[in-house]
Amino acid sequence: MIDLFDASVVVLILTIFLCLYRVGRGPGVENRLIAVNTIGTKTIILLILIGLIYGRPIFLDIAIVYAMINFIATIAVARYLKEGCV
Repeated sequence: MIDLFDASVVVLILTIFLCLYRVGRGPGVENRLIAVNTIGTKTIILLILIGLIYGRPIFLDIAIVYAMINFIATIAVARYLKEGCV
């Protein structure tokens, strides 16, 4: 079972690097914002998997807090891009 978690972590890290490429070479600001949000979501999943692998339930709490920060930051940046600097 641990091998499945380890393989999942490796695949998630590889897909995070693919998203980093999209952040750097994205065709527009909206695509870059979506890529950064996807990286945040994958990081949350990584935190949960690491907590399961090492048997530390505190990682779930950290993942929940990180999810809230990720969501609020994405909404704030999207609103800024929509309305501009007020």
